[in-house]
Amino acid sequence: MLLLSKKFQPQQPLVSVEEAYEYCRQITAKYSKTFYMGTSLMPKEKRRAIWAIYVWCRRTDELVDGPGAKFTTPETLDLWEKNLESIFAGHPIDNPDVALVDTLSRFPMDIQPFRDMIAGQRMDLYRSRYETFEDLKLYCYRVAGTVGLMSSAILGVDRSYGNAPWYKYSEDYLPKNEAIALGLANQLTNILRDVGEDARRGRIYLPIEDLQRFNYTEDDLFNGVIDDRWRALMAFQIKRARKYYHDAESGIRALNRDSRWPVWAALMIYQGILDVIERNQYDVFNRRAFVPKSEKVLYLPVAWLRAQVL
Repeated sequence: MLLLSKKFQPQQPLVSVEEAYEYCRQITAKYSKTFYMGTSLMPKEKRRAIWAIYVWCRRTDELVDGPGAKFTTPETLDLWEKNLESIFAGHPIDNPDVALVDTLSRFPMDIQPFRDMIAGQRMDLYRSRYETFEDLKLYCYRVAGTVGLMSSAILGVDRSYGNAPWYKYSEDYLPKNEAIALGLANQLTNILRDVGEDARRGRIYLPIEDLQRFNYTEDDLFNGVIDDRWRALMAFQIKRARKYYHDAESGIRALNRDSRWPVWAALMIYQGILDVIERNQYDVFNRRAFVPKSEKVLYLPVAWLRAQVL
């Protein structure tokens, strides 16, 4: 369980910066192996900063989706947002915050994506269904698209590449839309992978309008029915997720050179979860889709090549 102070009161004494980053590294490695593999390809300062962001995002998510979620209220999230403001003011509350405060001093960033993520958790407090994809897209932006925006300040933009005469973007171009698209793609992938797990908690993240389009009912989903309707529904959802991955790809070329390979690797490996879902015949009720480590390694040279030429 992640370190979370129930009342968000400062712990004394807090750990050192090095200890805080090591804690963030361990949590990232434990809970997001694919993400961790991608960050391991980054320079030390960048990967540590990404770990600090990941841990803050995970702690935020656990407020409504973790072991103590039943105790979380809107007031809890209000307090968490005040904690965030303290971090941005340079005053850590808990041990992991020490790393995030240091990250913000090295990579200044806007507080709004962090606030938007908290707003996404507020949605989870009172919603267990999304009628339309537009409703779901807002949720996905808040809980995952924001991560792309947070990370952009760390990944950096290659200004010299933007000045090349054949490059279609201006020197002031920032791949914000592509960063958001990657976050959306990742979250849609999470949703498809976790359909069975979410159903057991009474949650449906697939848009209700899509279920109706394929004549597949909520009862069918809760009963784990896999038939032609389900396979067609899942194929439709996977195609949508892949479009967002495709939209994200064009922004990678604008990143600093030391960021392109890890982002390509993370994108390709995470997108690989969709391939596994297909190989599993769309059975996300009884089989958890994941990319085996042996396959992850095979993505790395392809990702490196794409980072050089695309």
